[in-house]
Amino acid sequence: MRIPRTSRFGLISLLAMIVFMHSWCFAEDTITVTDLAKRNVTVPKDPQRIICLAPGTLRLICYLGAQDKLVGVEDFEKTRPVGRPYWLANPQLALLPSVGPGGPKSINAEPDLEAVLKARPDIIFVSYMKAPRADALQKKLGIPLVVVSYGRFATFDPAVFRSLEILGTIVGKQRRAHEIVTFIESAQRELLKRVKGIDDSQKASVYVGAIGYKGYQGIESTDATYVPLEWVKAKNVAKELQPVGHLFIDKEKLLAWNPDVIFIDAGGMKLVREDYRKKRQFYNGLKAVKDKSVFLLLPFNFYMTNIGTAIADAYACGKVLFPEKFADVNLPAKTDEIYRFFVGKPVYKDMKKAYGTLGGRMAL
Repeated sequence: MRIPRTSRFGLISLLAMIVFMHSWCFAEDTITVTDLAKRNVTVPKDPQRIICLAPGTLRLICYLGAQDKLVGVEDFEKTRPVGRPYWLANPQLALLPSVGPGGPKSINAEPDLEAVLKARPDIIFVSYMKAPRADALQKKLGIPLVVVSYGRFATFDPAVFRSLEILGTIVGKQRRAHEIVTFIESAQRELLKRVKGIDDSQKASVYVGAIGYKGYQGIESTDATYVPLEWVKAKNVAKELQPVGHLFIDKEKLLAWNPDVIFIDAGGMKLVREDYRKKRQFYNGLKAVKDKSVFLLLPFNFYMTNIGTAIADAYACGKVLFPEKFADVNLPAKTDEIYRFFVGKPVYKDMKKAYGTLGGRMAL
């Protein structure tokens, strides 16, 4: 039976009142935080019932080790688990109730209010929501709502460090948040130290293609400041067109660059292979293809940045481009070390099964 619109509004209002009473009447202690939308939000200290909405929010809670506090997850998280190590390490999350569809379209959008209220959360964490909408939604639901962010797409923007700090403070994981930031910064320093002193004239020219951007993309999708290449100071040919960020190029430009090495984001690998079958002459004209210097990287731009995978990709780039500097690195073991730190389990075998060998030569 279809519930009349007026009745549904009444039901949502009733649920909101119940959740409001649960969240505030029984929370003895509160704290006030300034979220990434620059809003001051008073929240229950160490909430026991949380939900995460929009891209990347759930991942940060899993990194912090607070997934036991979750009382619901988005449908998008359940239906597309491949490529997200935090989900691979926590399959039990699939048993939690739905809190709405989620997905990229959920950015700065009103969620499924009824599904959210049925979960009876003490607090809601959401990414990339603008302050006016966040304020309106918090008022409508009667539940504290905290906005987090990863900052600029596919980077290690300070915003993600601030988000971890805020989340850690709220859920009682401040020490873990500090450990995560320290791990990321230490990995960057270690990678940069390995390649220090190598002159650009000694470096191979490099292109990375098929980078995910609002979905899977072909070889034309690249990034001038692709983190794994940045962290090993690679000679990224895309910088010729723009200094930072994602871009799409023409195939003719790639042929003109004719890079020594090509990396392919495995998320778009299927599209690249399909394109190869149609345009063999183009691909076979590339030096990297003729020299069998096309290598696979694991996709890390998947419902925002999978930080552990991005770091593992950086080690793979270093091992391919500067083998003498990374001779001591066992890439599978290093990748599982990284995954174990971020998500608590060595899930490289699952990633390899889905995409192939990290840093391996890729046959088109």
